[in-house]
Amino acid sequence: MTLQAPAPPSAPLAASPAEPPAFLRALFETAVAAADPMRTVAPALPPRPAGRVVVIGAGKASARMAEAVEAAWGPCEGLVITRYGHARPCAGIEIVEAAHPVPDAAGEVATRRVMRLLEGLSAEDLVLALISGGGSSLLVQPAGQITLEEKRLVTSGLLASGAPIGEMNGIRKELSAVKGGRLAAAAFPARVLALLISDVPGDAPADIASGPTVGHRGDAARALAALARWGVVPPPSVQSFLEAGGDPVRPDDPRLARVENVVIAAPARSLEAAAEAARGAGCAVEILGDALEGEARDLAAAHADLARARQAAMAPGDPPLLLLSGGECTVTRRGDGVGGPNAEYALALAVALDGAEGIDAIACDTDGVDGAAEVAGAVIGPSTLAEAGRLGSDPARALSTNDSHDFFAALGAQVVPGPTLTNVNDFRAILIRPQP
Repeated sequence: MTLQAPAPPSAPLAASPAEPPAFLRALFETAVAAADPMRTVAPALPPRPAGRVVVIGAGKASARMAEAVEAAWGPCEGLVITRYGHARPCAGIEIVEAAHPVPDAAGEVATRRVMRLLEGLSAEDLVLALISGGGSSLLVQPAGQITLEEKRLVTSGLLASGAPIGEMNGIRKELSAVKGGRLAAAAFPARVLALLISDVPGDAPADIASGPTVGHRGDAARALAALARWGVVPPPSVQSFLEAGGDPVRPDDPRLARVENVVIAAPARSLEAAAEAARGAGCAVEILGDALEGEARDLAAAHADLARARQAAMAPGDPPLLLLSGGECTVTRRGDGVGGPNAEYALALAVALDGAEGIDAIACDTDGVDGAAEVAGAVIGPSTLAEAGRLGSDPARALSTNDSHDFFAALGAQVVPGPTLTNVNDFRAILIRPQP
C-alpha cells in the first residue's frame, strides 16, 4: 500500500472560534476538501500508457475520481458505478448510478458489465480501478446461486444489527463474485492499478469497498459465525454456499501478482487538514484518532466526559481546545425514526453535556450522507436542549427511537452539503472554550 504526499495546505478559515457553529462547519468543509478526488487523483497517476487503458470503479467518490482521471489523461474507455445523485460528467468513461447502502438491480447489471470489460485483456493492457467507500453495495454480483434479493436481505439485516463495518465487509466478500480480489483476478494477465479513497479504520485496501482488488484472508466458516453473532438468519442459498466453503481468492493467488493498490485519500489526512486550519485560527488541537468505532451513543457519552474533563483543566486565558476524531460509528436500531450514526452521536452528546457552557460540536459523514438520509450530520451547542424544549421536542425520546435527523431538522441544526463526491468516513469536532 502506498499513501501519496499530503495535499496542499488548507486555506484560512472564514470563521473564527468565537463563532462556534460557523467555525465547526468550516472545519468540516476543510476536511472534505482535503479528500476531493480533483486534488488527490492526478498526483497518483503515472503518464498515460501507450497501450489500451480500461477504467473501472465503484463507490460514492468513483464518478468524481473518473472526472479527475479524464482531466489528467483525456477521454478514456471504461465504466464506474456510483450512488444515485453522485454522477459527474465524463467524456469517455460511462457513469452508472445505483443504490446504496442496500444494493439494487441497477448495480448488479452494471457490475456484470464491468466484469465483461475485463474479459480478454492482455499483459500489455492497464486496468485503472477507482475504488471508494460505498463500493461494497454498488459493486454487486452475488456468488454461486445466491440471488440479489437474498443478498439484499443479508445486507439489510446486518445494517440493522449494529455490526461493525469490518465484519459486514467480511461477510460481503464471501457472498460476492467481485469482492475479495475477484475483480482484479478477472483482469489477469493485465496490469491493475487501483486508486483507493479510504473510509475504513486502518485504511487497509482489503477493507475498502470489501477489497475487490485485494485477496481475501477470511473464510466461509467465519462469515457464518459472524451472521449468527449479529442475529442475522441467512437465506437457505446463502447458508448452503457458506457451508460448502465459498470460493475465495487468496492474497497469494498468482492472478493478483500484477496488482498495485494505492491509497490516495484517508481519514487521517482530512483530520490533519482540519487540525492545521484550527491551529491557524488560534486553537489547541487534540486528535483522538481516525479509526474510532462503536455504538454512536456510547462514544458520545465518553466524549462528553472527556470534554468536561478537558474544560475543567483549562485556565481562563487558555486558547480554545479542539478535539477531533474520525472512524465509523454504528447504530443499533431500537425505534422507527429517521437517523444516522453522526446525528445520533450529536444528539447523544447534547444529552450527555446537558447544556454545558462553552462546548460546541459537529458530527458529519464526509460523503454528505448520514445513514440513509441526504444529511451529513448536525451541529450542537449549549442552547441545543433549551431550544428543543421551547419547540416541544423531547431529545430523550428522539434518541430512544433513533429519530435524530427529525430532531435536528426542527432545530435548523442539520448540515446538508449535498453529495460531497468523496468519502473518508465520519468527521467529529468538539470545540471547548475555557470558562471564567
